[in-house]
Amino acid sequence: MTDLRLTALAASLPSTVPFVGPETQERQLGTPFLARLGANESNFGPSPNALKAMAASDLWNYGDPESFELRAALAAHLDVSPGNIMIGEGIDGLLGYLVRLFVGPGDAVVTSEGAYPTFNYHVAGYGGELHKVPYTNDHEDPRALFAKARTTGAKLVYLANPDNPMGTWHNGEVLERALDDLPEDCLLVLDEAYIECAPAGTAPDIPADDPRVIRLRTFSKVYGLAGARVGYAIGAPDLIDAFNKVRNHFGMNRAAQVGALAALADHAYLEQVREQVAAARARIAEIAQHNGLTPLPSATNFVAIDCGQDGAYAKAILDGLIARGVFVRMPFAAPQNRCIRISCGTKRDLDILAEVLPDAMKDAQKG
Repeated sequence: MTDLRLTALAASLPSTVPFVGPETQERQLGTPFLARLGANESNFGPSPNALKAMAASDLWNYGDPESFELRAALAAHLDVSPGNIMIGEGIDGLLGYLVRLFVGPGDAVVTSEGAYPTFNYHVAGYGGELHKVPYTNDHEDPRALFAKARTTGAKLVYLANPDNPMGTWHNGEVLERALDDLPEDCLLVLDEAYIECAPAGTAPDIPADDPRVIRLRTFSKVYGLAGARVGYAIGAPDLIDAFNKVRNHFGMNRAAQVGALAALADHAYLEQVREQVAAARARIAEIAQHNGLTPLPSATNFVAIDCGQDGAYAKAILDGLIARGVFVRMPFAAPQNRCIRISCGTKRDLDILAEVLPDAMKDAQKG
């Protein structure tokens, strides 16, 4: 075949991914990172029970295409029906299916300027038209998002609570009240990837059967299973069942399913990781303040650090950290790009950060 017979839409898109992985950067640098603090993984690892279950799984069998046991366990954990739960290949995979279900060429979708780029990637992939609103005081602004949805006729509006990349959050009651402003024919895509890290009351009290909202959660953060790719959606049964129209029914491998099931059951380990995350956030804030930088309050497993100047200065600090073996990331839209974003890590990881940050800042100031 001499010419690829791509669709016009596919041919118009760049061949790229939303994030450059640390492995790509390591290959470019020719050396591994000393501290991996950029991808918001759990450096504390998964439950030992999950690792045992995954090692013992019968990998010669396909995974259950209905993820029956994991859906049942999540339903019991959340006090909902299994019909309210869909399992997918991380939140990223579920977002892809959701956008495929709702968005065609020219359909309006609303998000915040600088919010999670993988959602935008999926919208572009199906020809949707993105409309963006700015953050307000480093928080996503639900009322502004819903107002934009009304004026654009949007089919979906994306909101993360707690937010990535800023780590900020709204109390659940704020979102409950704001839902009164959501247009009747618009679906709120509520990304709750970091909800286990957040203070009590952050999750809104929204019934699982509420047709206005679909909630997305993951085992990639505090559960420490980012490499297994296990996410789940909570929504009204008709919406959940619609995923069966488009999803990869064998996309969830057997090891991932049994690992997530074991991780969900290990409540003691989850609490241990929550404590480690809280301690790491405090240490990151301390390191930032010691160097004259300002940490933003965080309800996630990372801390956004205000570098005090513009995006170019923050990028210079980030480049200095990467050159010294510390992988971090930063927001990509102004004014949030005045920050760098540092994931929670072990004592060793954060000791390395504390050691190299002053020199990275010196280099940035020279530039």
